[in-house]
Amino acid sequence: MTSAPTSRARQRIRVRSRRDTAGDLLGLLPDPEHALAWVRDGSGLVGWGEAARFEVSGPDRFAQADKWWQEFVSQLDVDDTLGVPGSGPVAFVSMAFADSPGDSVLIVPEVVVGRRNGEQWITTIGAADTTPDVLPLARPSTVRYSNGQLPVTQYREAVRSAVARMRGGELDKVVLAHDLVASTDRRLDQRFVLQGLARRYPECWAYAVDGLVGATPELLLRRTGSVVDSRVLAGTTWPHDGISDEELAAALMSSEKNLEEHDYAITSLAETLRPFCTTMSVEGPSVLRLPNVSHLSSDVIGTLGSSVSLLHLGSAVHPTAAVGGTPRLDATTLISQLEGMDRGRYAGPVGWIDGNGDGELGIALRCAQISGSTARLFAGCGLVADSDPDIEVQEAHAKMRPMREALEGL
Repeated sequence: MTSAPTSRARQRIRVRSRRDTAGDLLGLLPDPEHALAWVRDGSGLVGWGEAARFEVSGPDRFAQADKWWQEFVSQLDVDDTLGVPGSGPVAFVSMAFADSPGDSVLIVPEVVVGRRNGEQWITTIGAADTTPDVLPLARPSTVRYSNGQLPVTQYREAVRSAVARMRGGELDKVVLAHDLVASTDRRLDQRFVLQGLARRYPECWAYAVDGLVGATPELLLRRTGSVVDSRVLAGTTWPHDGISDEELAAALMSSEKNLEEHDYAITSLAETLRPFCTTMSVEGPSVLRLPNVSHLSSDVIGTLGSSVSLLHLGSAVHPTAAVGGTPRLDATTLISQLEGMDRGRYAGPVGWIDGNGDGELGIALRCAQISGSTARLFAGCGLVADSDPDIEVQEAHAKMRPMREALEGL
């Protein structure tokens, strides 16, 4: 289903960007329930209000979203003296993981505040009020958890089935996820969750788009002019009593199972991105340490051969083996069979795009879909033939820790 832009989006809208002293970006968000954010270590973008909105689903969702955005931008009167990625018109993006089910959305805020390389600015889209009242943060007093669509016991069996099929030679890797439902005593304040995530995980991109709130360590794609880059994560460990961080990192770097999983992720990203690039390099793997887990991490950097948009690139590379599997079609088919749940926008691309086609798309990990006083949490693990179902359950539990801590205000 596609929703047409609002009547305001059909009119010629003025967009103005100017330098500004933004302060704490997440602290500027006025509304508890309609946060728009993409912030890492204090830099990035936040937005509020809604100048236009586009919803789409299906296998051509990226192409339709890209077409709508380009048409929308072509009808704007833009006054942007900064000319940096993220100034001028911006849409926050959150795409569904699967062709079906799942709805994708682009939201154009009325106000965007950005910070990049020490430079700060504010963009108004239309006749927006740039100084709304910022309501006080609200935190829940109680958080209760219950089973989601795929409880942990069924997840363990799904992992067992997937491992058996990989050992039988049906595919090389698959990523399976499960969910958990959190219920609170009051409507959740998305800003409270965001600020908790950003405080504890400054190395990650804290994001919020249309109720999907999280902090992802994985950058799917960033386009800056002719340069495109990605941070690929696959292969995971987590803290164990009596084992130092250095010992965990060394074990991760020497783990055949984790290195195999990482290699599939790097290969899938590089192979799908290479046709668009004249040069490409891969740096890694190294170990990315986070408070809850450590990942094998590699950076892929390419030079684009033509002016292809970020959403077009996103369509080509999604889903990578880091969230789908190898071979891609076999893995996504198996995900549908064994999970039996709607991932929604979990594990789909999330981020922002500007009027020049530049922007950043992460993978929507370590997240929850928030609605009223309920949050649906997700966590997934990459599986290969040597995976152990009990260990994968422990890994998924570790990956849910960031969202549980943020909800509980820890």
